[in-house]
Amino acid sequence: MVINSIFVRGRSERLSALFSALPLLLFALLPASLFAAAPLSPMGLGASADGAQLASCEDGISQAKRHEIAKAPARQKSSRAVSPGPAPAGMVWIPAGEFWMGSDEPKFADARPWHRVRLSGYWIDKALVTNAQFARFISATHYVTVAERKPRAEDFPDAPAENLVAGSVVFTPPMHPVPLDNSMQWWSYVKGADWRHPRGPASDIKGLDMHPVVHIAYEDAEAYAKWAGKRLPTEAEFEFAERGGLDRKPYAWGSEFTPGGKYMANTFQGHFPEKNTAADGYVATSPVGSYKPNGYGLYDMSGNVWEWTSDWYRPDYYQILANDGAVAVNPKGPADSYDPSEPGVPKRVHRGGSFLCTDQYCSRYMAGGRGKGEPSTSTNHLGFRLVQDSVLSVASHTVASSK
Repeated sequence: MVINSIFVRGRSERLSALFSALPLLLFALLPASLFAAAPLSPMGLGASADGAQLASCEDGISQAKRHEIAKAPARQKSSRAVSPGPAPAGMVWIPAGEFWMGSDEPKFADARPWHRVRLSGYWIDKALVTNAQFARFISATHYVTVAERKPRAEDFPDAPAENLVAGSVVFTPPMHPVPLDNSMQWWSYVKGADWRHPRGPASDIKGLDMHPVVHIAYEDAEAYAKWAGKRLPTEAEFEFAERGGLDRKPYAWGSEFTPGGKYMANTFQGHFPEKNTAADGYVATSPVGSYKPNGYGLYDMSGNVWEWTSDWYRPDYYQILANDGAVAVNPKGPADSYDPSEPGVPKRVHRGGSFLCTDQYCSRYMAGGRGKGEPSTSTNHLGFRLVQDSVLSVASHTVASSK
């Protein structure tokens, strides 16, 4: 599922190769960082600790943008301390605790090995940020999201002026089965796609107030967080909350994907990518809280839409923590980013999976599954929720809860 990046040394040679290989996809927003020399992975370029190639259902998304522009489960150890005060609106207290972080799923090379993590307590949003909540933020601040902004010519000097049009990346399923080795067959940069127009300029969000807001770049999530008096969760905070008190279970709800034949999250059914049967009731996003909450009372920690975290992505980060030998205390991620599928493109960690996740392709709705994304790239299956430290005072205004 990994798309091999075009590698040509030198800026002019690289652009030449890109446009000769993709003459119809001239909308190539190539950040300068793409041309910087990538640091070598300690495990070797493009390889995991066991030599397996890393793959993720996010592979190719940032490329799509650039190309188009140019059972009684065991419980984990946690404190039984009560919350430090009244709950902020729509938030749940996650008490301090220690847990096993990671996965032993063979396909999740970047989520191995298991390692111990200890976290301080924190508040977390019960549900994803919704369209209605985001609309209130926009009304109060007049903020313009990254997807709504026209790309600047000085940032992309080699892109034709007519291609510098605002937009975002949208899942566009093919009409027939396709090999799963080229995700450009189902991802497209759509001009005019943004949070108000999730499938493109002809679409809207009428009737979708309680659906998670999508087409959110990292910068957009941070802007909302600042306004709300909160912050994005670290990757460790997300996984601790996602597991809901369960110890090393494959899913946030236990050991079976569909216990008693019941779907527990909004994921993809059918044949990926061309046919979604919507056996779970949804083809795309679902209203927040449509499925049973996890053990901490949190909704949609798996499936529905991917969620931004504050950590930079590296496939070897867990191994680095494990090699240290000690319990990692409040880890905040590596100091830099490296993705062997796109060297030179820094990425942040995504968590939770989405309505497009399927065991035919990525299965990253499983607890421990990691995604990643280039910070300025937004999609129609990517949103966010926020956390708040106990020492922070509640913002002067509140963001209404969806539940």
